[in-house]
Amino acid sequence: MAVRIRLQRRGSTKRPFYAVVVADAKMPRDGRFLEKLGTYNPLKESDKLQLEMERYHHWVGVGAIPTDTVASLLKRTATAG
Repeated sequence: MAVRIRLQRRGSTKRPFYAVVVADAKMPRDGRFLEKLGTYNPLKESDKLQLEMERYHHWVGVGAIPTDTVASLLKRTATAG
């Protein structure tokens, strides 16, 4: 089973809000997921990304692959903090 760490859209029209989830690669974007790791709010000024890093490292350790978007968000958060 190919597992991905990706964003799941939750916001309303023109008010985006995302959940960072671990899901099977074959599931739809807003479909079933295995675990919710955190949230991403692009409209906030600070603390846009909130993520449980311990669980993130667990899933990466067992083979989950973050999408390009999630990887770039983590990279930006690491350099800013």
